[in-house]
Amino acid sequence: MRLEGSSEITLKQPRINFCIWLQAVSGEQALAGERMFRMSSCLLKLTRVVLNHKTWTLFILIFVFVSFTYIKLSLDIWEDPNTRGPYSLSAEISCAHYVPSSLNIAAGPSPSTTNVFFVETSEQTTPSYLFSCSVESAARTHPMSRVVVLMKGLPKGNVSLPKHWAFSLLSCFPNVEIRPLDLTELFSGTPLKRWYLWPLRHWEPYFLPVLSDACRIVLMWKFGGIYLDTDFIVLKNLQNLTNALGIQDDKELNGAFLSFKPKHKFMELCMQDFVQNYNGWVWGRQGPELLTRVFKKWCSLRTITSTSCKGVSALAPEAVYPIPWQNWKKLFEAVSASELHKLLRNTYAVHIWNKLSHKTKLEIPSQALLAQLYSQFCPATYTKMKEDSEELSRRAV
Repeated sequence: MRLEGSSEITLKQPRINFCIWLQAVSGEQALAGERMFRMSSCLLKLTRVVLNHKTWTLFILIFVFVSFTYIKLSLDIWEDPNTRGPYSLSAEISCAHYVPSSLNIAAGPSPSTTNVFFVETSEQTTPSYLFSCSVESAARTHPMSRVVVLMKGLPKGNVSLPKHWAFSLLSCFPNVEIRPLDLTELFSGTPLKRWYLWPLRHWEPYFLPVLSDACRIVLMWKFGGIYLDTDFIVLKNLQNLTNALGIQDDKELNGAFLSFKPKHKFMELCMQDFVQNYNGWVWGRQGPELLTRVFKKWCSLRTITSTSCKGVSALAPEAVYPIPWQNWKKLFEAVSASELHKLLRNTYAVHIWNKLSHKTKLEIPSQALLAQLYSQFCPATYTKMKEDSEELSRRAV
C-alpha cells in the first residue's frame, strides 16, 4: 500500500508540474502574441505617420545624409593629398638634420610675450605638410612666443603624441606646444557653453567649421594673443598687430587671423552675437559674416574699409590675405623671385585657402609661388616634402 501510494504520488506530481508548465507556456505565448500585436500596431501607426508626413520624412533623411557627407568631406579637406600613401613615411625626425642649432629659439618662449594659437577641431591626428608649415613658420617668426597647437583628437592626460613625422618635426622647436583641446573647459564661463552642450549640435551640416569659429573668439577673449588657421604661412612677426583682424575682400572680414588682448570688448560682443544670431545652416554665418556684422556696428559703418576705430583695426587685404580666395590658383603658378618680393612687400602672412586648394598637387621642387613660400618660411617641412617626393620617385621606378 505504501509502495503503491508512493507510486501514485510520484506519478501524479509530474502531471501537476506539466499542467502548470503548460499554463505558464500558454500565458507566455499569449503575452508574446499580445506584444507582437502591439508592435505591429506601432509599426502600422509609424507607417501611417511617415506616409502622412512625406515632406518631413524626406527632410530628415536628407539632413542625415548631408551631415554624414559633410563630416566625410571635412575630414578629407583636412589632409593634403600628398600626405596619403607613400608620403606617410618614417615618423622619426632628426632635429639636427631638419632644424639647425643656429636657429635663435634655443632659449624657448618668454612669459611676457603673447601666445600664438592654432586649433584643430576634428579628430584628425595626422597633420599635413601645410599644417606643419603653418606651425613651423609661426615658431620661426615668433621665437619668444609660445606657439600652442590645440587638437581635439589627442587624448587627455599625460600621454605621448602619436607617432607621426609632423609631431616629431614640430617638437624640434622648443617654443611649440601641442596639447589636447578640451572644448567643455574652453567654453566654460562663456555664453557659448550652453550652445556647445546642446546634444543635437553635432548633426549640423557645418558643425566643424562653426566649432572652429567658436574656439577662436573664445580663445581671444579668454587668453588673448594671436590666432591663425592651420593653412597660413607666416612671413613676419605679428606681435605689433594688436586688436586687429584682416579684410579678405571689399565685402567681408575674415577670422583666419585674429590678434587681441584678453577680455577685449570686441571679442565679448562677438561671443554675444554668436549665440544671439546663431544659424549653423548658413556657411560663414558664424565666421566672416559675424565678424563683419560686429565690426560694422563697432565702427558705425555700412561698408568694410581698411580702418581703425575704437582701438580695433581692420587690416588691408595685402596684410594677411594677399592672394584673394577667387585667385587661389595663383599659388600654384610659377613666379620669379622679384615678383614674389613685390607681391609680398606689405604682407605678414599668406592664407592658402586650403578648402579650395587642398586637392591641387604641388610640385616639389618648383618655382610655384606656394613652393617658394614653403622653401623660405618653413624650410624643415620643405626638406621633408622634398625627401618624401624623392622617395616616391624611387619607389615608382
